[in-house]
Amino acid sequence: MRQQIPSFRLPAEVIDEETGYILDMGVNAFFNTRVESMKGLLEKDYDAVFVGSGAPTGRNMKLPGYEDQQENNVFIGVEWLSQVAFDHITEAPKDVIVIGGGNTAMDCCRTALRLGAENVKVVIRTPVDAMVASPWEIEDAQAEGIPILENHNPMEYVVEDGRLTAMKFDIIEYSVKDDGTEVFTPVGRQETVPCSMVLLAIGQANAFPWIERDIGIEFNKIGLAEVDPVTFQSTHPKVFFGGDAAFGPKNIITAVAQGHQAALSIDMFLRGL
Repeated sequence: MRQQIPSFRLPAEVIDEETGYILDMGVNAFFNTRVESMKGLLEKDYDAVFVGSGAPTGRNMKLPGYEDQQENNVFIGVEWLSQVAFDHITEAPKDVIVIGGGNTAMDCCRTALRLGAENVKVVIRTPVDAMVASPWEIEDAQAEGIPILENHNPMEYVVEDGRLTAMKFDIIEYSVKDDGTEVFTPVGRQETVPCSMVLLAIGQANAFPWIERDIGIEFNKIGLAEVDPVTFQSTHPKVFFGGDAAFGPKNIITAVAQGHQAALSIDMFLRGL
């Protein structure tokens, strides 16, 4: 929450207050503690384990031109937000492109504006009405004067003398088949959009190298644990998942709600119900 949600949306004092309510109830909290092994946790004979570690890694996009930059001005959005949160990055260049249509993309574009960028554009492959970002997040970004370029498929980073100067896009038509499959059809036209920095918010992934694969927790093809959508219990009866760690990135409101539901399930599980 502190690293990847901008403080103008979720101030640190609000996080302190909300988490304080929980800690003051008598929860035994262990901070600055690295978890290396789920097997190790289970060997400590806990009655239940809840995993709410989020989706901490972002996806890169190494298009033609990516390797030609002398200085890499293409950033993974969630990593860039973390660097801003820790004051490692304190300013943004004039022209910024944000690739992606989710809530992270909205956080990136609005943060870039606050760091001094003058010309921030969000570029998506779909129409605006197909974006996965929450409607109020889209409205807030547009209210701050940030345009959203629809039906643009990224094709190339334009690099001149080792310096990123633009991105090249194919203009496409978007449609959805009866089975829900998205279709992106080139229309034979391209557009070059000037920029000196690109923020990639094209999806986040889970990272579970610390969960051994021989302890009864089954994972699906995209690397998420198989979790019951009602009880949030995994295929190991003592282990429960919630939030982005369970079903992939969405938003913090959903994550908190799932944590609540998982707590009810854990309580019932421990009582043999």
